[in-house]
Order: sequence, then C-alpha cells, then structure tokens
Amino acid sequence: MTARAKRGAGKAGARASGEARAVESASAAGSKASGGAKKRAGAAGGLAKAKTNGRRHVVVTAGPTREWVDPVRYISNVSSGKMGFAVAAAAAERGWRVTLVAGPVRLETPAGVERVDVESAREMLAAVGSAFRRADAIVMAAAVADWRPARRLAGKWRAKDGGTERTTLELVRNPDVLATVARRKGRRAVIAFALETGDGERRARAKLVRKNADFIVLNDDSALNRERATVTILGRDGSARRLERRAKREVAEALVDLLDRHGDLAR
Repeated sequence: MTARAKRGAGKAGARASGEARAVESASAAGSKASGGAKKRAGAAGGLAKAKTNGRRHVVVTAGPTREWVDPVRYISNVSSGKMGFAVAAAAAERGWRVTLVAGPVRLETPAGVERVDVESAREMLAAVGSAFRRADAIVMAAAVADWRPARRLAGKWRAKDGGTERTTLELVRNPDVLATVARRKGRRAVIAFALETGDGERRARAKLVRKNADFIVLNDDSALNRERATVTILGRDGSARRLERRAKREVAEALVDLLDRHGDLAR
C-alpha cells in the first residue's frame, strides 16, 4: 500500500462519527448513500443511444480516498485526480453522459459532467455501484486505499504520550471497488489503471484478468501530480500501446477512443 498518515489542521468537530462524508447518489429515486455527500452537475451535450436519454453513459473515478484514523489524521495517497478528470472531460466532449466519482481533490468539474464527491473507499464503492448499474462503461482512474484503520478513534490518537518509540495501527482490507462492480459487467467496457514500480507489465496483466477489465493503463510513480505521463495501455486480447510523455489529456483521448470502439462493437 502506498499510503501515508497525514496530520490535519483546523477544526475537525464537524465530521460525523463513522464515515466523514457520505455519497448522495444520482439515482432516479434520489436515495442517499450513508451520510449525504454532495453532487454537482453541469449541462451535457449528446450522441445517440436510447439507453440513457439518447447517450452512452460512462462512470469515471478520480483522485485518492481517505481513511480516518482519528479526527485529525488519515491514511491516503498523493493522487491528484488529474487523469480521471481529463478522461471525464474528454468523454463529455465526445457526447458521452459522464458520472465522475471523485475523491478529495481540488479540481474544477469539467463542463457537462455530473460529479459525485466521496471520501472513503466504502463511499466510493457505494457511489460507483449505484452509477454503474445504469452505465455502459467505467474508467477506474481513482487510487483507492487498499486498507483502512480497524476502528476510527473518537478522540486524538495519543500513542506518544506513553513514551514508547514504536506503536501499531491495526488495519483491515477495504473492498475492491473495481472487482466488485466489474464482476457482472457483461459486454460493458471496463478500463482499469495500475501504478507499478517494478515488474510492471506482468503485474498489470494479472490485474487485468483479476479485475475482469478489458484494458488496463500501466504507469509508474513519475505520473503522480504531473501534467504528463508515460503509459502502456494493455488489452485483454494481448495488445500493448505505449504513449511516451504525453499530456494527460492526450492519454484521456486515447482511452475515450477505446470506449467509442468498444461501444460500437457491443451494439
């Protein structure tokens, strides 16, 4: 797990116990996932398909998740969300209906994109599961925390007060968001991401099969918080396409090309 604990600043009292924020689903019934996250939507443009108001529908995830240790500390990672936001923007411009499920990032919502803000891995699973039920594709660009604290402390963790030089934080595994929703994908397109620092292609191809994805985007830590990235797009058919030091928007366009082709074949 590439996670680190961060010390928060300022007031934390307004956070509810259990989960910090919950997801407000965009379902027709308007039902809320636990706790009430905020949804922001923009106007959208359109291609033709009868399923969702005449347009194909893609779910895109972006950014990190946060898993709270206590009111002022959490486990997270340094994902900026830029890649996922670029995919959402490119898909919307092509006429896709886009639901963007975003972790805690400070990025503007792309024009024509419906945005659902979440914080934890379990909140992301709830939001993605709800949106993917009525979608044609998913691009899972978020960096979801693999682990979370076994329990969230109600007060500040004061392990150092005992004078010890070491302490232990018990972690439990988070749900696998992509594997859970892709299990019943049928003919729908699934694009995953894999950030690897060693033996990358072998690990990414194994993840491609394990997650039931059609494509997986392999990159490394040089892409984090950068405007450009070098990626290899691996296909379930054994294909591989390498894009060297491309703007993330260019990578996003290549991924939307795959969505367009997959959607045409699935008709």
